Amino acid sequence: MPFFTDQMHRTIEISERPQRIISLVPSQTELLVDLGLRERLVGVTKFCVHPKGLKKEKTIIGGTKNFHFDKIDALKPDLIIGNKEENFMEGIEKLSENYPVWMSNIYTLEDALDMMLRIGEITATSSGAEALAQKIHKDFDFLPEKKGSAVYLIWKDPIIAVGSKTFIDDILTRVGFQNLIGKNRYPELSIDELEHLNPEYLLLSSEPYPFKQKHVDEFAYKLSNTKIQLVDGEMFSWYGSRLQHAKAYLQNI
Repeated sequence: MPFFTDQMHRTIEISERPQRIISLVPSQTELLVDLGLRERLVGVTKFCVHPKGLKKEKTIIGGTKNFHFDKIDALKPDLIIGNKEENFMEGIEKLSENYPVWMSNIYTLEDALDMMLRIGEITATSSGAEALAQKIHKDFDFLPEKKGSAVYLIWKDPIIAVGSKTFIDDILTRVGFQNLIGKNRYPELSIDELEHLNPEYLLLSSEPYPFKQKHVDEFAYKLSNTKIQLVDGEMFSWYGSRLQHAKAYLQNI
C-alpha cells in the first residue's frame, strides 16, 4: 500500500483505492461527494448538511469534536479524513491507532486547494480534484475592490471574533475587507472593545452561532456608524468544493 503525507506532515499508509471512507468535517464531506465518492462514503458527522439528504444515507458518527468510536469501529473504515482545527486531537490520536487518518490543516485558500489535490490523489479522483481546484483558483484571481474595515463575529455570548491566521481572515482580505482583529485565531471581545474598534462593517455569521436580525438590532444600538450585516458563514468558512459557488456572493457583500 502507498504512503501519503497529510497537511500536518503525518505519513500514513492508505490502500490504493479506499472503499470505506469516513469524513469528520462538513466541508470535506461535500468535497468527497462532489468528487464522485458518495457510494464510498460510509460515515459522516451530524453537521454534514451538504448535500441535502446525505445524512439519511450514511451512519452518523457523532459531531466534529465528539466521536462515537463504537460506530466508527462498526463501519471498518479504510480511510478517515479530518481537520486539525475542527476535530479534537485526542480523538484523532485514538482513531490513528487503528485506522489511516488523513488530516487537513487550512489557513489560506492555497491550503484549501492543496487539500483538494491531495484528497484527489489518495482517493483516485485526481482529475476531478484538479479541475475543481483550477476553477476555484481562477475565480479568486482578481484584484478586489476595497470595501472597508470589518469585524467578523462567530459567537454572541461571549462575543467571539475572527482574528488573523484563520481561513476566514484570508477570505475577508481576498474580497476587499480589512480585518480589524489582529490577534491570532478567535479572540473574545467586549462590547466596549467592539465599539472602540468602530468598524465600517460588522459581519454576523450564520454559523456556528446563528445570528439573526434581532442581533443586528442589538449591535446597532452601540455601533451607530457601522453597517451591520448578516452573512452566510458557509461562504466564508467552508474550504471544500463550496468555494466554487462563493465568488459572486462574497463580491456582492
